[in-house]
Amino acid sequence: MTDLSKARRAAVTVLLAAGLGLAVTPAAHADGPAGAPVPVTAAELAQARGAAQSPAVLDQLGHFFARKGVPPTQQLTIGAAEEARAASAAAPRLSGETVSVYTLDAAFVSGTPGAPVAKAEFTASRAVSADGQVASVWTVKQGDGWRVVNIASGGDEGDYAAKAAAGGGGTAFREPQLNAWYVLRDGRVLPLDDEARRSVGTAGVGLAAYQKLVQQRYGDKLPGSAYDRAGKGGGYQPGATATEAEGGGTALPAVTAAAALGVTALAGAGVVLRRRAGARRG
Repeated sequence: MTDLSKARRAAVTVLLAAGLGLAVTPAAHADGPAGAPVPVTAAELAQARGAAQSPAVLDQLGHFFARKGVPPTQQLTIGAAEEARAASAAAPRLSGETVSVYTLDAAFVSGTPGAPVAKAEFTASRAVSADGQVASVWTVKQGDGWRVVNIASGGDEGDYAAKAAAGGGGTAFREPQLNAWYVLRDGRVLPLDDEARRSVGTAGVGLAAYQKLVQQRYGDKLPGSAYDRAGKGGGYQPGATATEAEGGGTALPAVTAAAALGVTALAGAGVVLRRRAGARRG
């Protein structure tokens, strides 16, 4: 993944609302498979989808597609009237299911007993344009309703959820510091993309081994840590895979910050507002 590709993904996200105190569902462990997060209910997903397909959001999507991902802070080579015509011609619509998006849980990283491996951070609805562009509409629950907070290029969220389901089920989740996508299935953390394969290997690792791995990576970077207080939240580049953690051998090497990933720290109160561009290597 080139720096240019990362920059392109960062450039094609549009923040629609501020004040991201975002919690979709409780992160507490449920009476389900070990490590699995509490799922977002079907009723909540339906409400989230309703917010994502409101006329105002569809209008925003039309302009997003008309601008082909160029942020509103940057000027286009076309005028406002031409952009408006292109937005109308984009005829945006939602396609496929609205999915809940799970992110590595800080409580799991710290080793809190019973903490799930990930928590529901937001929901995502896939949107398509008449010319084949794809975007993802992010919604969060605030009070009694659902609010759209972001439009991002591409459809990773739904794609990886579908990939997890097709491979035998389980919960797809993301380790945002690496932009790695996994599926929790039968007590194992299995990779869904190249970043995850580099992290845990092709065969994946057991849940306990994965907890050991992420604690080594981020245990000193959790909310309230010196790292967090210094405002150093960012991406992380691991020095090795989880082979040692799986086998209970030597500790993994220390990790270094990778600011180019532009990802939030494991603070639990914010969502990642930058995405990689370019071809996904799942």
